[in-house]
Amino acid sequence: MNAKIIDRVMTVVFYAIALLLIVILFGLIGYILARGVPKLSLTFLTGPPRSLEAGSGIGTPLFNSLYMLFLTMVFTVPIGVGGGIYLAEYARPGRLTDAIRAAIEVLSSLPSIVVGLFGFLVFVYYTGWGYTLMGGALALMLFNLPLMVRTSEEAIRAVPHEQKEASLALGISHWRTITDVLFPSALPGIVTGAILTAGRAFGEAAALIFTSGMSSPPLDFHDWNPLSSASPLNPFRPGETLAVNIWKVNSEGLIPDAKEVAAGASAVLVLSVLLFNVLARFASRYVYRKMTASKS
Repeated sequence: MNAKIIDRVMTVVFYAIALLLIVILFGLIGYILARGVPKLSLTFLTGPPRSLEAGSGIGTPLFNSLYMLFLTMVFTVPIGVGGGIYLAEYARPGRLTDAIRAAIEVLSSLPSIVVGLFGFLVFVYYTGWGYTLMGGALALMLFNLPLMVRTSEEAIRAVPHEQKEASLALGISHWRTITDVLFPSALPGIVTGAILTAGRAFGEAAALIFTSGMSSPPLDFHDWNPLSSASPLNPFRPGETLAVNIWKVNSEGLIPDAKEVAAGASAVLVLSVLLFNVLARFASRYVYRKMTASKS
């Protein structure tokens, strides 16, 4: 068969596969939004969940998701960026580096339910905390560290080697070269990785069922003291997140409008994850333009 004909056939095949993926994606998102968007309202987004009555809201699970996301990123970003810097700049070929990379690969391939069971054993049982937002945040940190480390390492390695050599040639120390030359240039990629990691953490459910719990205590939104038991900012209280709420309502919800509530919460979750991905693109471009403008 003529090589040109084979090339055209394979081009059509690959375009068809890409079109199929787009159709599946938009079909799934469209189905979720078509069912859930009519349910969205200010009362639904801010109202508390109910156990038996119709008209349940997602205010508390939505706040728990945002607060747990904040706690997760507080731990994930510094450790992940530090790990990326180490692997890109300090790690030498050898058994230690191979062991670290193997650990990252294994951790990235673990099912979230396994991470949740590990979190239950360590952050719930051994620490004596019980079900807490902090335990859930630490479990999500373990779940998302491989992605943060990889994106940070790749962003740092993507910086032209000539910039590093020029900095070192001027007598600047290795650490100052990293902080003043490599890190600012790699910042767009690191920001993109952080936002994508945040979107992944926001939609996680399996690991949180075993660590943060499937319920929330009554919260006093006038009390912002993190040490108070009724404060929304208390990290050592149980906290049902939005993804866990969707699973709970679908599996064991007793409210009459359980399907409508789950559909509305699913729409909010999908829109939030889409927003994280869009923000990742815009944030990367914005930071890149800022960095190039400051250099010029």
